[in-house]
Amino acid sequence: MKVLVTGGAGFIGSHIVEFLLENNIDTVVVDNLVTGHKYNIPSKVAFYHFDIRDPNIDKIFMVEKPDFVIHQAAQVSVQESVKQPFYDCSENVMATVNILQACIKYNVKKIIYASTAAVYGNPQYLPIDENHDLNPVSFYGLSKLTSEAYIQLFAKLYGLKYTILRYSNVYGARQNPDGEAGVISIFMDRLFKNDSPIVYGDGNQTRDFIFVKDVAHANFLAFRNADNQICNISSNQQISVNELLDTICNLMKIEDKRIYKEERPGDVIHSYLSNDKARKYLNWHPKFSLLQGLRETISFFHKE
Repeated sequence: MKVLVTGGAGFIGSHIVEFLLENNIDTVVVDNLVTGHKYNIPSKVAFYHFDIRDPNIDKIFMVEKPDFVIHQAAQVSVQESVKQPFYDCSENVMATVNILQACIKYNVKKIIYASTAAVYGNPQYLPIDENHDLNPVSFYGLSKLTSEAYIQLFAKLYGLKYTILRYSNVYGARQNPDGEAGVISIFMDRLFKNDSPIVYGDGNQTRDFIFVKDVAHANFLAFRNADNQICNISSNQQISVNELLDTICNLMKIEDKRIYKEERPGDVIHSYLSNDKARKYLNWHPKFSLLQGLRETISFFHKE
């Protein structure tokens, strides 16, 4: 079995690649290294430094002949999508269509797609399940939802199997603290530098945080489970940004001097996802508690 991972040099993708290698799966990585890093890729993995929007992606599929594609590569910043909707669409929608065409042409068995809680928009009820209305409030959420629709229509027209995984807020080692996504890594980075963490809004907004190793495990299970299903990958719990920052400071034994700023456009107030469907169809459940995941992430930042 051979698996091609787009975005495999990035935060989530590199953890998926590690998980695949631990299970002795032949793995290929395609990444343009805009946000990913080559040092995240083990030397024994076939690596292509390539933009997946390029139609010449065909050549990689022709040479490698992957059985499965795990499509992680994306523009993931909500705020960047609001500032540059064309770029967001190009990175998330056009790239996905290009990958889908290659999957059909080279007889890929299944695509596993990284989607997001942002497709739901402001929740009508909590926890959000997969039957919730889809009303994204950012171009990022819209581009991921559009990609989901393309995947489902490709499945209907060409028989390509898929599993769509809608992630809640993923955190863990290797997450970029310099971007606008990934509040846990941003908080930790600022605290280690003795800078004041910035909270947008009043800090009472809630999120559902899932550890990156649990996400990697979910992708692995999707090879043989949850065909043509959409599953939330989440902790099924919510925590406020204020409480999260309190917890991080306590674990790091640091007194924070947080700064509050105006809330940002496109951010939802409360979000947490039901993972019941993933438990049923993927036979998956999160193995790491928030405290366990935070401790491991703090250890990574400490070594950095």
